[in-house]
Amino acid sequence: MKVRNDLRNIAIIAHVDHGKTTLVDQLLRQSGTFRENEQVAERALDSNDLERERGITILAKNTAIEYKGTTINILDTPGHADFGGEVERIMKMVDGVLLVVDAYEGCMPQTRFVLKKALEQNLTPIVVVNKIDREFARPEEVVDEVLELFIELDANDDQLEFPVIYASAINGTASTDPTKQDENMEALFDAIIEHIPAPVDNSSEPLQFQVALLDYNDYVGRIGIGRIFRGEMKVGQQVALMKLDGSVKHFRVTKMFGFKGLKRLEIEQEKAGDLVAVSGMEDINVGETVCPVDHQEALPVLRIDEPTLQMTFLVNNSPFAGREGKYVTARKIEERLHEQLQTDVSLRVEPTDSPDKWIVSGRGELHLSILIENMRREGYELQVSKPEVIVKEIDGVLCEPVERVQVDVPEEYTGPVMESLGARKGEMVDMINNGNGQVRLIFMVPSRGLIGYTTEFMSLTRGYGIINHSFDSYQPMQKGQVGGRRQGVLVSMETGKATSYGIQQVEDRGTIFVEPGTDVYAGMIVGEHNRENDLVVNICKVKQQTNIRSSTKEQTVGMKKARIMSLEEALEYLNDDEYCEVTPQSIRLRKKILDKNEREKAAKKKKLSSQS
Repeated sequence: MKVRNDLRNIAIIAHVDHGKTTLVDQLLRQSGTFRENEQVAERALDSNDLERERGITILAKNTAIEYKGTTINILDTPGHADFGGEVERIMKMVDGVLLVVDAYEGCMPQTRFVLKKALEQNLTPIVVVNKIDREFARPEEVVDEVLELFIELDANDDQLEFPVIYASAINGTASTDPTKQDENMEALFDAIIEHIPAPVDNSSEPLQFQVALLDYNDYVGRIGIGRIFRGEMKVGQQVALMKLDGSVKHFRVTKMFGFKGLKRLEIEQEKAGDLVAVSGMEDINVGETVCPVDHQEALPVLRIDEPTLQMTFLVNNSPFAGREGKYVTARKIEERLHEQLQTDVSLRVEPTDSPDKWIVSGRGELHLSILIENMRREGYELQVSKPEVIVKEIDGVLCEPVERVQVDVPEEYTGPVMESLGARKGEMVDMINNGNGQVRLIFMVPSRGLIGYTTEFMSLTRGYGIINHSFDSYQPMQKGQVGGRRQGVLVSMETGKATSYGIQQVEDRGTIFVEPGTDVYAGMIVGEHNRENDLVVNICKVKQQTNIRSSTKEQTVGMKKARIMSLEEALEYLNDDEYCEVTPQSIRLRKKILDKNEREKAAKKKKLSSQS
């Protein structure tokens, strides 16, 4: 069998924050891809604003480097389970993976998730133990953990013989010896060339190209990025696009791009094994196959895990609607959601019986909150409901998504964490004491029990705990209420500006969410009540002026700091009868029914119907 020894295709996979993108940076730098004087940002592949701000990878990206006459195509994948749809598609485009594991943290829930995907595709692994220079690094134990994980995930004998490279991506060093580092990353480059299989060269056979990623460009429209599995492809060629619904469309390849470093270069022709971007097809989707008109043979469709969480998106109808946003109409919001569907295969958008409401389903809270954050930055105004898990009927049994949760906490907090997750129907499956005062707990918890849990977890562990979770499976639904917020809220009774005096009058009733001078409206949530019921308050109250000078006039009263929520915190905080109003400048929480009397009537009605 003929192979292309001048080419290797690899994906870099890891748990979030184990150093994938920093590692790619060093590989780019040390391969001589950049000119000596070229200015390159850190985490060069994380190019969009949200990725740079949060230090996470959201979209899979590809780049190519040259090393000793061999082209290495590298795909950097996200570490969060919410962007797992990106990881699944990438696995089809490569022949091997670099599994990056932190030398101190070891195997985490996402390590398990991404490795499972790689082993399912029968890819060749190389394990990179990164951050070897960290304090308390324990490389040998981490390698044992990785081996156990491989065995647990039913790796075959060849996969179990994985080579191990010890690296410090931040310092740009690597070696095969855990006790000392070489001056550069040659050990890693050599391991890629030696262990990752070269692609098969079947370029004399009829063309087969499958789209794994989508991009969009104002000049050329939709761009399909994928791998040529067979044959050759050139500009000007007439080809057939095998659609997912079984139909076939014909088109001409107008432009092709190859990858070099961070650049896309126009190319005329590529062959089996190459990763290319192709334009000329307006209506191309992920998983579709491009082949010759006279030899139509589709590749197996890419399987993408189904969404597990859904929210209702609706047009903003609050009293402040239209004040800050550029795009506020149902038509604009619907267009934007459909535009998102073109590049995000893990997302679903379904219409409802109302023209200004849509049910949007995704892989998790982060997945949906990133979409909302992008929309508000682009000038959209909208409202969203509390996230809900998607339940399915499997063999006549109602099932819900269950997540594998890994918690790392100092020993003294294990009791409260076990108690709080137990209350959310969590089941502990493992407990590991590393002997350094830190304990690792592993639970299986229904996804609905985790909605809103992060804030509680952070206050339970005083910020010292680390929690990670990823979707495990669908299991029979547990009875009764799981999780949810226990506290009631403080609701504004009138529209106006919040005053210092008004806030001082109610701050002993709970935690305030707004600062003096903030515009509020009747029905808007302005704080959390100390008790379980909701309380209507007048936060716009002004101190009565008198013409008698008070003896305490000059004294100033100290006010507690308002709790300002991020978008994720606001979404987690919501209850069933509340919306989160999102605009380019504000995130407000509100009751679905703004009028106090109407709200009380609806609550009574609900109580009566639940009793009957």
